[in-house]
Amino acid sequence: MELITIKTFDNSIEAHMVKSKLESENIICFLFDENIVGLNPLYNVTVGGIKLKISKSDIEKATEVIEEIEKSALTNDQDETIKCAKCESEDIYSAFKSMKGTKGVLSAIISFLFMVFPIYYKTVYKCKKCGNEFK
Repeated sequence: MELITIKTFDNSIEAHMVKSKLESENIICFLFDENIVGLNPLYNVTVGGIKLKISKSDIEKATEVIEEIEKSALTNDQDETIKCAKCESEDIYSAFKSMKGTKGVLSAIISFLFMVFPIYYKTVYKCKKCGNEFK
């Protein structure tokens, strides 16, 4: 069985969510490099992220499932669609790591000087259309 990388991820939570959705559709899939990225997030760039691999024969069905997941709107705890506060767009990034502001700039400088992972960032939503960041 030849395995093909269909998607890469920055974090294991999102990778496992997509993997379990594919498995519920009877598509056999595997995650590669999950443990190395979990041990040290800086290795994510080095190894190319967490790779979701599937059989070559399942590529069409898996692509449809992944597109369906990506097209679905994000919702909050009350099952309301999350929209950008500025332009009302539903096309947003979730769990965006932002370093805007004084603390973010200071964190970037310290991280660069001591060659360590950034010590401060905010996790926010970011609009894909206007670039607005919001909670």
